[in-house]
Amino acid sequence: MKKILAALAVGAIILSACAAEPAEVTKGANGSDAVVTGDAAAENIPEEEKPVRMSPEDLLSYAEENLSEFTPSDATVLRDNVEYGEFEHITYHSDYLDRDRYANVLLPAGYSTDKKYPVLYALHGYWGDEYSLLDQGDGSIKFREVLGNLIADGEAAEMIVVFPDIFCHPTKEDCEGMTPENNAAYDAFINELDECLMPYIEENYSVATGKENTAITGFSMGGRESLNIGLKLPEKFGYIGAVCPAPGLMQDCVKPEEMVFADGDEPYLLMISAGTNDTVVYDNPEQYHNKFTENGVPHLWHMVTGGEHWGKTICPHIYNFLRFVFR
Repeated sequence: MKKILAALAVGAIILSACAAEPAEVTKGANGSDAVVTGDAAAENIPEEEKPVRMSPEDLLSYAEENLSEFTPSDATVLRDNVEYGEFEHITYHSDYLDRDRYANVLLPAGYSTDKKYPVLYALHGYWGDEYSLLDQGDGSIKFREVLGNLIADGEAAEMIVVFPDIFCHPTKEDCEGMTPENNAAYDAFINELDECLMPYIEENYSVATGKENTAITGFSMGGRESLNIGLKLPEKFGYIGAVCPAPGLMQDCVKPEEMVFADGDEPYLLMISAGTNDTVVYDNPEQYHNKFTENGVPHLWHMVTGGEHWGKTICPHIYNFLRFVFR
């Protein structure tokens, strides 16, 4: 595994054409064989069968009324009567990078190719990899437990969650420092995601397509990228989240006046979370919040008292975001 937690927290302050190969058996995150079947290719859902989603106005109102500043104490607890999803570690080939790329996929309990599932892409921070947002043993995130409990309680939709490696450099496999070149490699993930990873997921898993079925969120540099991707691909992502998003979005990716959505391209939900004790990105998330407010973009602002640049802010964001997407 690449450099992980400590480097993630420090690194986030600084800020293609791909070909998916046939599915294969790989080792899952728990060490078991994970078979990614190729017969679950998603098809476009007829208009009359598309799920009815809350309007952006109604969803924002619902989210504001039901927002929880903190993660409830029982949300991360393993319950005896709940079935939890399983992780699969996948390998896909990138022609653009001329090497294999990796991701973890969290499938819901009872995953079946007879159903179509919405998809959430979860992006790690600087120096992270496809494992960084999984629980690392410190108990501060517990993504699998939170989602499983919410689904069991009827508070979240059954969904597939994809955790990719978002460092997308043409020659380097690992990020070795905070430089403009490496910042650009993270920003380039939009191409990898759009042209390679999303088609691979849609071809190899039973996925419901369309922006009403596709969400993205990210931590730190991944939060910067989720905002970047959501703004640039509004037709593909209906739910956009960012927790402790790193600086540089308005300098390197979009102009401040471009942090808007055209009529008809608005997301169902845009959510930004921040921690009052974040000494890595400081008030940068609030700067994004203020710019969206100035530009007249409706969004959910979530400030976690005592939240730092890690799990105390990530987990509350995930808990809330999972409850609001795909409604």
